[in-house]
Amino acid sequence: MFPILTVMVALPALGAVLLWALPGGARARAREVALAVTAIELVLAVVLFAQFDMSAAGSFQFSETYAWIPQIGTSWALGVNGIGLLMIVLSALLTPLAILAGWWEDKDDSRRTHYLALILLSEAFMIGIFAARDVFLFYVLFEAMLIPLYFLIGSFGGAQRRYAAVKFLLYSLAGGLIMLVGVVALYFQGPGGDQAFLTDNLTGLDMSTTAERLIFLAFFLAFAIKAPMVPVHTWLPTVAENARPGTTALLVAVLDKIGTFGMLTLCVALFPEAAHWAAPVIILFAVISVIYGALLAIGQKDMLRLVAFTSVSHFGIMVLGIFAFTQTSVEGAAFYMFNHGLSTGALFFVVGFLIHRYGTADVTQYGGLQRVVPVLAGTFLVIGLSALALPGLSPFVSEIMVLVGAFSAAKVAVIVSAVGVVLAALYVLLTYQKVFTGPAPTGKRAKVRELTRRERIVLWPLIALMLLLGFLPGIAIDAVREPAHDIVATVSSQEAGA
Repeated sequence: MFPILTVMVALPALGAVLLWALPGGARARAREVALAVTAIELVLAVVLFAQFDMSAAGSFQFSETYAWIPQIGTSWALGVNGIGLLMIVLSALLTPLAILAGWWEDKDDSRRTHYLALILLSEAFMIGIFAARDVFLFYVLFEAMLIPLYFLIGSFGGAQRRYAAVKFLLYSLAGGLIMLVGVVALYFQGPGGDQAFLTDNLTGLDMSTTAERLIFLAFFLAFAIKAPMVPVHTWLPTVAENARPGTTALLVAVLDKIGTFGMLTLCVALFPEAAHWAAPVIILFAVISVIYGALLAIGQKDMLRLVAFTSVSHFGIMVLGIFAFTQTSVEGAAFYMFNHGLSTGALFFVVGFLIHRYGTADVTQYGGLQRVVPVLAGTFLVIGLSALALPGLSPFVSEIMVLVGAFSAAKVAVIVSAVGVVLAALYVLLTYQKVFTGPAPTGKRAKVRELTRRERIVLWPLIALMLLLGFLPGIAIDAVREPAHDIVATVSSQEAGA
């Protein structure tokens, strides 16, 4: 069988190496090379989706297993179930759009080449993490991913980019080191052998209650930082404010989903008793994240920080859905991971286009733009409405699935979280009002240009996909239904056994 997943991991990594190896004169074509690599990657993702058997979406497909370090039982083991499939498609879709969105950001060829190579390397790690079936491999990729992200944040962005990069790195390393303790402890609880870290071999282990709960907490903390959840979220607004919008779009829309992806595929799947034990406290912090993120978003003047806080709120809804442990809520959470990527990625891109025109993210410096750039205003409004889960757009479907599905398990949490939906309308519509309504701008601000063809190519496909999945959500829900059923059944069996 053709090793499509290994190829999808290797292709962008080799593309990054190729960019770094380009001689000085050829670096002027770095954008075209990077875009071609990511376009091929997107084609492979479409092939992966087309050949995926939705009737067996709960099992790993396109599996590859090769011995890596047999002395400690690690393997190069890749495979995707329905949840991993959606995340890989999202990664492959947003990466070329991020390259197009920042097409004119660097005038220096060497600097541009370095940035694009780091983007490609990040894509390789994204694909690898969402396809990893070996816990040790997952951990290595989870930590290695910090390298390109650190340089993307610290080398390209605002005045405090180095501070933001260090803050991001410290938070991530702290979570990763705690997770490493959990990985080592899990090894000693497992069956051993040359495939000791395969997730299939670690599912259903007979561990003591104390051991399972401690290992669960080690994994969960790392994923909560990545998600990000209150109170370990503070790195995100700092990064969003200082990194490039394209970098932040990939970070929040895709890479932060590693947190919720890890909760679903590792925390709950490997430690169901501990997940059930910890669920009430986790749901409490999820609800706090929903309300806190929405309230903080309303008070932001910087549009990039605003979008970051909206994501804190949305991640809270995802975590609520996961740990409510009902079929509908888990399906909704997994579907929301994909939809949030479309919506938030588009939000960061369109805010980036505004900043490119005005040179500032401060909403108080805008006003009346709908009179000058009506297409840009309308596009921003539709994308903003997706963030508040307007019916007809795909985020609405996933959000309502979480809230309705979780109601039977956590009524109070759902009622309080529903307030976050109301607050979302405030932060989206107030921002639109400040930026696009009011008297027509004068002087240079009256000459701001409309969306270019390249910018429309970045934004409009994301809107079209949200509309498609808003009316035909089954296209994606079919991929997460069986994995969600397996997760709920695993936790339910533990609950019944207790």
